[in-house]
Amino acid sequence: MGYGTNGLGDLRLDEALGLLADLGYDGVGLTLDHMHLDPLAPDLVARTARVARRLGELGLGVTVETGARYVLDPRRKHGPSLFDPDPEDRAARVRLLLRAVRVAADLGAHAVHCFSGTLPAGTPPDEAWKRLVTSLSPVLEAAEAARVPLAVEPEPGHLLSTLDDFHQLRGLLGEPPPAVLGLTLDIDHCQCLEPLPPADCVRAAAPWIHHVQIEDMRRGVHEHLPFGDGEIDFPPVLAALAELTAAGYPGLTVVELPRHSHAGPELARSSLSFLRQETPAC
Repeated sequence: MGYGTNGLGDLRLDEALGLLADLGYDGVGLTLDHMHLDPLAPDLVARTARVARRLGELGLGVTVETGARYVLDPRRKHGPSLFDPDPEDRAARVRLLLRAVRVAADLGAHAVHCFSGTLPAGTPPDEAWKRLVTSLSPVLEAAEAARVPLAVEPEPGHLLSTLDDFHQLRGLLGEPPPAVLGLTLDIDHCQCLEPLPPADCVRAAAPWIHHVQIEDMRRGVHEHLPFGDGEIDFPPVLAALAELTAAGYPGLTVVELPRHSHAGPELARSSLSFLRQETPAC
């Protein structure tokens, strides 16, 4: 199990990593942001090397996540996106993803996580899909060269919001689609949007899963909740994830509570306790 640094935003990165290791986590979902391995600040290579050494000392695995809200634009949440009308704006997001691939390679990360983004008003869906394919192509090439899987997350409210949308992207990228392209499966997004129960989503998506995020949620409401505050039936989900691991999944299952940094240390402790308690006995 891992915990996301986007839920530990009030801690310095070294403190956050030490906390997770002390609690007994296996890894971390590292969101590149101004407070945690800023991807735009100077000396990124040297800073990444220090983080890699620290992860090694603590025995923590890592997935690099790219969902920081304002890392590129201090006034637009998740802006600019891969769909912006201005090609230079789209290029800024592509450059961030390329940097994330390099950071992931230097950290020995399991994968790089990303999402499609929301559509600017008036953007035709066909044009949006074209922009997404064009924007992701160099990122996929870089990921393939670095041997780091790219894990795209279906996100409520985004163009790519469901598992069906992920398969549409795979089809648009050509036949066969890039082997490095995979999926971030967020369990709560399954609860929110998908027609199948979350455990069935895990099994249906298993061949493409490179990263897993987990927390609680209610049907139809995109609000990340601490375990027990939503509607997910976790033992079947955790059983399906155990099957995934037994079948060879090498990545992390990361608790993602990005709106709860004010209580991050305590939620990191209680989340791991909950997951251990709810995991079905073999």
